[in-house]
Amino acid sequence: MENKTIANKILEFNYSLSQTHIELPKPYRILNPFQGENSKKVFEISKCFYYKFYNDTNKRFMIIGSSPARRGTGLTGVPFEDVQHLYKYTNIELKGFHVNKSSSNFLYDVIEEFGGPEKFYSQFYLNFVCPLGIIKTNDKGKDLNCNYYDNKQVQTLLEKFILKTLHEQLSFNIDRTLCFCIGSGDNYVFLEKINNQYKLFDLIIPLEHPRFIMQYNSKNKDKYIKKYLDALTLSKNKGEIYENK
Repeated sequence: MENKTIANKILEFNYSLSQTHIELPKPYRILNPFQGENSKKVFEISKCFYYKFYNDTNKRFMIIGSSPARRGTGLTGVPFEDVQHLYKYTNIELKGFHVNKSSSNFLYDVIEEFGGPEKFYSQFYLNFVCPLGIIKTNDKGKDLNCNYYDNKQVQTLLEKFILKTLHEQLSFNIDRTLCFCIGSGDNYVFLEKINNQYKLFDLIIPLEHPRFIMQYNSKNKDKYIKKYLDALTLSKNKGEIYENK
């Protein structure tokens, strides 16, 4: 039987997300980029992206955020990639949308400093603890980004889905000796909790969220880029330096 590439597995995973329907209590709802009027173009974009960077069977380390943002991955379907940068990779446009530039631009700086997207994506696979976005509609009818941990009832409802999708992604030839968690607060606490119970990874290294860095610590951006690069470079050593910290 022919082995599937990582790209094939990711695209099958995305298709399974397109078939996923989860009801959340009001005022929360799921944001699924693989459903709705833009889904065809989203699949075209993700197909171009993953065949470009993941059309192999090589091992990779996982970098995992919390939940997709509605103007980022919640729109593009490609974790931590915004519309503008994806156009450079795929030549496919998603017109009429704003882009959450600050967070993605921080990660692009990290990727460029690491050696560029080809080198970076050959070693790392990015996604989220909850791979679908979550929106809360406020009293004025405005949609706001939410994380799976912002509401305990929502978190409880999503936990089975989270565990299922995490296990599915581990089959993408993920190196489970080490994982990087984007978000050193609630996201890391929850991921550590389920990791202690289900033994997904040997070690999880927390990193500050790019949005936190750019919104509150932009003057120290270079320091955080170095922290990211130091951690990612140490992936070759399986994280031994972090074990006693």
